Amino acid sequence: MPEQTFFITGANSGFGLAIARAALEAGHRVIGTVRSQTASASLLEQLPDVRVVLCDVTAFDRMPAIVAQAEEDHGPVDVLINNAGYGHEGILEESPLEEMRRQFDVNVFGAVAVAKAFLPRFRERRSGFIVNVTSMGGLITMPGIAYYCGSKFALQGISEVMRAEMAPFGVHVTALCPGSFRTDWAGRSMVRTERSIADYDALFDPIRAARHEKDGKQLGDPAKLAAAVLQLVASDTPPPQLLLGSDALRLVRERISRMEREIADWEELTRSTDG
Repeated sequence: MPEQTFFITGANSGFGLAIARAALEAGHRVIGTVRSQTASASLLEQLPDVRVVLCDVTAFDRMPAIVAQAEEDHGPVDVLINNAGYGHEGILEESPLEEMRRQFDVNVFGAVAVAKAFLPRFRERRSGFIVNVTSMGGLITMPGIAYYCGSKFALQGISEVMRAEMAPFGVHVTALCPGSFRTDWAGRSMVRTERSIADYDALFDPIRAARHEKDGKQLGDPAKLAAAVLQLVASDTPPPQLLLGSDALRLVRERISRMEREIADWEELTRSTDG
């Protein structure tokens, strides 16, 4: 793959940092966004060749100017890795709506705001690649992460529409759907709602305990995900979504099988509404 310029949001940790490192090692240029000077210093200490941009993805109105300045300073961007996001854990009944709003502001509105800042540039250049980092939680669900799954389902659907709308202009869009990886997602990066309703203890306490216990021991290797992303963006025929991790593959296949059975079981009633 020829040298390209990557714009990676949330580049100071997790998948963002792993992809930035892999892209630099492969000879690409990397513009990495962070939210603070402290995060900027940490990123530059680890990857001195990254071009750092201060950017809070929830500053929606500022995105076009931030992207314009980044391209003026560092040249046209070829690949957007829309990675910034975080996890929320909490039983739906217990979790305040304000926490849902924040989850969607970052994971959905922030990702869309960044993408929209690039769309006219990619469209006019008739090239570009957008990787929207969703999750296996954008295709399956589990108790205790309703706000997170909701945000990733939303971004998953938006990505598919974005892909269809940008395809005539030679712009690729893929939703990246990782399973469980050894990042801070389930650790310091996760916002957790305090428990308050005992009726949910039997359902949710074992799930929360298992997530704590597995943190840092997940099967997925972020460095291998980063290598897979480089392989993805080198493809001329990338898929609408790419599952990464054997757990994601297993759980999504199980969901598809359940859906096929449910559709078959209720087919007669489904057809009964036709006029």
